[in-house]
Formats: sequence, structure tokens, C-alpha cells
Amino acid sequence: MARRRFITFDWALKRLLRSKANFEVLEGFLSELLMTEVKIIEILESESNKDHLLDKYNRVDMKVRNSQNELILIELQYEREHDYLQRLVYAASKTVTEHVGEGDAYSQVPKVISISILYFDLGKGEDYIYHGTTSFRGLHTNDELQLNEGQKGLFHRQSVQEIFPEFYLIRVKRFDEVARNTLDEWIYFLKTGEIREEFSARGLKKAKEIMHILQLPEEERLAYEHYQENLHFQASMVESTWGAGMMEGIQIGEQRGEQKGRANTLLEQLQERFGLLPDSVQAKVAAASLEELKAWSRKIFTADTLQAIFS
Repeated sequence: MARRRFITFDWALKRLLRSKANFEVLEGFLSELLMTEVKIIEILESESNKDHLLDKYNRVDMKVRNSQNELILIELQYEREHDYLQRLVYAASKTVTEHVGEGDAYSQVPKVISISILYFDLGKGEDYIYHGTTSFRGLHTNDELQLNEGQKGLFHRQSVQEIFPEFYLIRVKRFDEVARNTLDEWIYFLKTGEIREEFSARGLKKAKEIMHILQLPEEERLAYEHYQENLHFQASMVESTWGAGMMEGIQIGEQRGEQKGRANTLLEQLQERFGLLPDSVQAKVAAASLEELKAWSRKIFTADTLQAIFS
């Protein structure tokens, strides 16, 4: 049986899933990942919610309500970038500041959950989903700092971790394509672009209805194909630029290694002939270019030539 072709999740984030009629897809994905029922209240308009055909930053900020009736800001990103971890911290911080009023008390700082769907190997690790939280432990007692009862009432949170941003990193390439549970069914879809008939994860049934490429209007389908062509072009440019940069780096490294070796050899020869050299001579040899060192190594040094060159 031929595979059904679905549009990629990043394109869906840009064009389809921000519509209230399609919230069911994102609600299903978030509910499976966070293991609690999630309802999207609204898609938040911010500087980060860009909608440009060639925009490489695929990010959607959402205000959601969980099964405990808590309001949470969700930052969902679909990324191919490599300079990522510091940018992750920056983006979460920006989400907080964008949604806190100037005169608001700090107790009004919203809870943020950052979810990154990564199509590159970020860091080193065996798992394909990582969850990061913030906790504080005593340097001497190793006990974990807890909220007191007053703080629990003020923040409407039960632990310190619940106040600080949480991060989910989904390393799609590390997934082995074996769907062991309903969350894995979502990861399978994110990696392969296929929704199997037996899948039952929340949101996937709706995704089947709206994300099949043949369901798109002709204009939208052509825009999607153009978008995919641009992604392939960008990937090729990165690969070729990286390869050229690597070769250039190797050449520079080899030149610097040869330069340092020749400088050390020349200094040893001069010290054998003239004894301890002045600091100015050693500094000039160490700073010399490879071409200068090659030329000096062919000279027969006397005290006069040494003085003429290094004075």
C-alpha cells in the first residue's frame, strides 16, 4: 500500500494549526506529551509568531488550560538550527516578558513550557525526548528547596519546578520508528510523515483529515511544494558551506602547526649558536609568518645578520 502523503508539521504550524477549527490537532499532541488534558484558549500574537514563506523560525505561542484548570503559556518550536541551547533560553525568557504587563507583580509571571521538535542531533544522549526543569538543592544538606504554604497560595503552584519554565526536547532523528505508546505515534508521524491506520493518539485523527497534501487547495499545495524546495536548497547550502569551512579550517590548522614547528626549530638553532636570545628576538620569531620563517631557515646566521633581522 502506498504511503499517504501529509504536509510537514512545520508547514501545518504556519498555515493550518493556528485556526481555531484545527486546535484539536495541537491539543492532542500537547495532551499526549504533557500527559494531561490540554485545551487551547488562543494562539498568542507576538513578534515570534511569524508567518513568512521562507521564515526559518517555526514557533507558535499558545495560551492553554490544563486538566487542573491552570493557565499556561506553551511555546512550540519546530527547529533545524544548530546554534540552539542559548537561543532556547532566550526565547523562553522573551515569551515571559512579552506576556507580563509593565505594572504587574512578579506573582503574575506566567508558567512557560517550551517544546522543541528537533531535526538535528542536539547534544549527546540516547533518548529521543528530554524534559528539563529547575530545582534548587542545598550545598551542604542536598535537600530540595520547597514552597511554603503562603507561596503555594500566591503562585497557585505546589513546587518550585512548576514556577520556572520547563523544556521538552524531542530529538526526532533518534526515534527508532517503533510506536510503543500513543506519544510515540506522534513522534512516528513527526519523523516519517505517515499516520498509520491503527494509530489512536489524540489529535492524529484530525491531522489525517486536514494535513493530507491532496486535501490542499491548488494554490496552497503549490506554495507548500515551493516551501519544501527552499528547505532543500537551504540544507544544501548549509552542507556545502560547512564542507568548505571545514576544509578551510583544516588548511588553516595545518599552516599554523607548520608555522609553530618552524618557529620552534629556528629558535632552537639560534640558541645553540648564540646562547640565550633576547625576548624581542623570541617574540619576533614567534609572530613571524610562515613565509618569513621559511626564508630565515635558509639563511646562515652570523651576529651581524641576527642583529640586522631582529633589531
